[in-house]
Amino acid sequence: MVRGYRTISREAASLLAGLPPWDLEAVVLARLHEWRAEALCRGETPLPRQVVAQRTVFRHDLMATWRERLSQPRAGHATIAAIRPLFEEWLERRHGILTFRLTQVLTGHGVFGRFLHRIGREETPGCSHCEDGPEDTVEHTVEVCPAWAEHRRVLVAAIGGGDLSRPALVEAMVRSETEWDAVTTFCEAVMLAKEVAEREKERAAAFLPGRRGRRPGRRGLRRGPRPP
Repeated sequence: MVRGYRTISREAASLLAGLPPWDLEAVVLARLHEWRAEALCRGETPLPRQVVAQRTVFRHDLMATWRERLSQPRAGHATIAAIRPLFEEWLERRHGILTFRLTQVLTGHGVFGRFLHRIGREETPGCSHCEDGPEDTVEHTVEVCPAWAEHRRVLVAAIGGGDLSRPALVEAMVRSETEWDAVTTFCEAVMLAKEVAEREKERAAAFLPGRRGRRPGRRGLRRGPRPP
């Protein structure tokens, strides 16, 4: 299950959740039905273990088709580019839950200036936590913004190395449950702080004299952003 903004592309959401697209699942069912029908026409009744084995073959084909399709996604490029090199590891892992705030970091759909500006929630894409206001992206938040230096230090100590790009985060997450939890802890702390700051910013703007801003609590980041 994935908790995130409805703006996340279907391709990225299905990969995050580890659920193949429905049309590919339908192909597996159709092929299995055809295989059984052909066996019955020959006077053969497939045994349960034979059905399971054939389904496994068809699902293997499904996974190959899905991975190939993801090589040219229509949307969600950054998310898919981070996960696709570890396609099997991501799907076969036995640990890790995708929280709403972790999903924000993996997709870029969340409390980031670039995203909020794109959907009309902010006038500029700049980072409100930096003096010079550079564009607030996932990369800026996770790797650069000085506001989160201490959280970043703890994360680097937990997963090793200095690469905090999305592909590197995914690699650490699938490597072990401990590292998955470290990435999640970072995302929860940082994104919560960004949510609180955004709410305060909206509340202050709403009551500026002469400004017709949104009244706090009506839309947007009420009690923190939640999946629509």
